[in-house]
Amino acid sequence: MSDGYAPWSRDQREAEEERLAPAATRSVASRGRARFEGPDDYRTAFERDRDRILHSKAFRRLKHKTQVFLNPEGDHYVTRLTHALQVTQVARALAAALRLNEPLAEAIALGHDCGHTPFGHVGEDALSPYMEGGWHHASQGVRIFEVLEDRNLTWEVRDGIRAHTWRIEPPPATPEGHCVRFADRIAYLSHDALDALRAGVLTAGDLPASARECLGEPGSQWLDRMIRAVVDETVRTGEVAMRPDVLAVMHELRQFMFARVYLAADQTGRKQGAIEVIRRLVDHHLEHPELIPVTYRDTGANHVTQVLDYVAGMTDRFALSTYDQLFRPGLAALPD
Repeated sequence: MSDGYAPWSRDQREAEEERLAPAATRSVASRGRARFEGPDDYRTAFERDRDRILHSKAFRRLKHKTQVFLNPEGDHYVTRLTHALQVTQVARALAAALRLNEPLAEAIALGHDCGHTPFGHVGEDALSPYMEGGWHHASQGVRIFEVLEDRNLTWEVRDGIRAHTWRIEPPPATPEGHCVRFADRIAYLSHDALDALRAGVLTAGDLPASARECLGEPGSQWLDRMIRAVVDETVRTGEVAMRPDVLAVMHELRQFMFARVYLAADQTGRKQGAIEVIRRLVDHHLEHPELIPVTYRDTGANHVTQVLDYVAGMTDRFALSTYDQLFRPGLAALPD
């Protein structure tokens, strides 16, 4: 380093935020943390949150959690971890183009799926009967970072994780949180379609004609055109939104993916096997709570919640390994 070089301080980074769009969330205007912390010398509040999530155990476990295909053969299928990274890239692209707070969007995106069960959304179906009102990964993600791996995150990041899915109300309180909502759907539709093509579940000719005409070829063209559609409409309206014509195609594509991929008949047997694994693990630990590690137990919660915390936090392979040890030693596959 040359003489006179000085690091870029937090104050300078916060000052740079004044160049963001008027609607952007400033770190100095955060609603704060549950417990007061003095400021960092170099990082803004949202940058600290990003780093805390990135170094959490919950984030690391995503590498062995299913996105769509259960126990796929092949190294190139999307996992929950690579999905989180892809959502983060799309969210940052949106935030940068719209002059919003990139570290806030990044923190929310990195943390948005940390509450997922093993075996993807199938795990939510498995756990819902045990919880009044059903079980949802978004609320579990907030619980992880508030209780199980308390990271004392800012209110804005926790709010974005809470409301990253479209069915959650109220919606995110920040435009960066809305960017993550769009980024999540843009990313999973793009990479799940590619995975379905790779797996032979779909052929290129199966995709809706509207998607081919509007978005081009699956992959980078889909990402580019959906991102541009959000940027264009947001600039036009002043609210984070997607151009209506592209939004309609995205909705049609999502319905197609549910019918042909997510809820496909050829996946049903494996999904039922995954549900059996999870529910038997829950039932067994309800009968034997002493098996829950002390390090992953909220002693202030009721018995059922403690068990759900533990089973929901398992990776696919740990859930299968535990199931095999308990119920069928020597085997390692989803039950038929």
